[in-house]
Amino acid sequence: MEFRLDVATSLPADADRACLIGRAWVPAAPAGPSVVVVAGDDLIDISSVYPTAAQFLDAEHPAAVARAAVAHGAPLGRVAEILANTAADARDERKPYLLAPCDLQALKACGVTFVSSLLERVIEEKTKGEPGKADAVRRTLMDAIGIDLSAVRPGSGEAAKVKDLLVQRGLWSPYLEVGIGPDAEVFTKSQPMSAVGSGAEVGLHPGSTWNNPEPEIVLAVNGRGETVGATLGNDVNLRDFEGRSALLLGKAKDNNGSCAIGPFVRLFDRTFTIDDVRRAVLQLEVAGDDQFTLKATSSMAKISRDPLDLVAQATGKTHQYPDGMMLFLGTMFAPTQDRDRPGAGFTHKRGDIVTIATPTLGALVNRVSTSDAIAPWSFGVGALMQNLRARGLL
Repeated sequence: MEFRLDVATSLPADADRACLIGRAWVPAAPAGPSVVVVAGDDLIDISSVYPTAAQFLDAEHPAAVARAAVAHGAPLGRVAEILANTAADARDERKPYLLAPCDLQALKACGVTFVSSLLERVIEEKTKGEPGKADAVRRTLMDAIGIDLSAVRPGSGEAAKVKDLLVQRGLWSPYLEVGIGPDAEVFTKSQPMSAVGSGAEVGLHPGSTWNNPEPEIVLAVNGRGETVGATLGNDVNLRDFEGRSALLLGKAKDNNGSCAIGPFVRLFDRTFTIDDVRRAVLQLEVAGDDQFTLKATSSMAKISRDPLDLVAQATGKTHQYPDGMMLFLGTMFAPTQDRDRPGAGFTHKRGDIVTIATPTLGALVNRVSTSDAIAPWSFGVGALMQNLRARGLL
């Protein structure tokens, strides 16, 4: 199935007011990645002022800096043309195309921050990663819990009482511990420079037979721990690997092409704040070559922990990220819709087109493949430093 990227769907509904920064591959010799800013219909290369996205986000008042940097940047091309060239099906390597909008930042993620996804993690654990058992376990689990976990504030006295009750019923799980306990799950999703952007292929481990997309909002946090913007992410997930053992989280989450972020980071300013993140509703669509279509929504209003609380748990006096981090906030979406046969639930097929969208951030669009079939990751931090030096930007 082919796909294309365009301005109407990729950019925020109020793109004329939004302050959007990203990264693009610039093929002019010596070819390399540049930090870019959307300025009306044009994309402006500001790498001569800010060689890396991490450095840019560390500036005081990034939104104001972005607008000022446009005057010192170099026009790269029309946004519409570069978006069109970014989709894997249409890419001409001789022309600029978008990358993930982050570079040196750590790629971190929060897990089980929504009750619906919390229960699905418990189901994965109870089934030992076997999708055929999920439906029966789901019904048994819901009947046994008998309470609305969404009304329980994590870390509260009430949560402690719920824990005691579930322990008595033999239902306690590591997922419930981080779902309603005082400490959030924060894990390393992938390595700096490994994220793919909108238009790229995402990768599933070829050994997985039960997997899913995870539509999420991703916060851009600078080296001082300040949250300065947001974008969209797909925390590609292998339900069977993690279901066999929670200690397989790294293998379930970190594979070639398994971390998608983009298309741009929208910087916080008077038109877009953390409250817009708290109110956001994400739309997910999966369209397959087999004519299968899945559509769902995920409301940030249902998150069990505030986004800034998750940032505070990820970084602070006990743990610093001098190059900043991109923090996935978790998802309420764990697909249960049957795809091939009753009771089998959902799993990806090669060629699926995954679209994650919300009006304030635009849309992240990727095609699904396997991690061994897509292009290997070869441009890391060392390559970036050498490239910037060759281009006279360091």
